[in-house]
Amino acid sequence: MDDFLDITKFSKHLFWDVDRNTLSPDSNKAYIIRQVLEYGLLEDWVLLQKYYGMEQIAATAKTFRELDKKTFSFIAFLSQSPKQDFRCYTYQQSNPQHWNF
Repeated sequence: MDDFLDITKFSKHLFWDVDRNTLSPDSNKAYIIRQVLEYGLLEDWVLLQKYYGMEQIAATAKTFRELDKKTFSFIAFLSQSPKQDFRCYTYQQSNPQHWNF
């Protein structure tokens, strides 16, 4: 785990809606992890993993209420975690969609 996370090294499209200079790796951890997991490139993933580590990324992802299916499968596989440990999985199961075409 690195001691310093340089937000400016991430792809610009990840944080288009916030001022990058105000992001803190500690207080905005969940937001940074979610953005990289769902919209990041391989280089973004490598930076994220160097700073937070797989264990911390997976623990944070397990608290997310929603993740797209590819992202969910990706992080569950890499962290070798059962899908039932993720909040997005249990939330999705408890709220079935009636008209899911």
